[in-house]
Amino acid sequence: MAVKPQALQPGDFYLTPEGFMVFTEQYHLRRGSCCRSGCRHCPWPPPKPKK
Repeated sequence: MAVKPQALQPGDFYLTPEGFMVFTEQYHLRRGSCCRSGCRHCPWPPPKPKK
């Protein structure tokens, strides 16, 4: 069963002066998991490097 994407809510993102969309910690917490893309406001600790 496919997961339905959630609609963005106020406070989920902001636009930088360059026009990039940056997701906030609020969005990431609602999303529920880390995508391991190095997001600016990721609330989860960075993954441990592989040995």
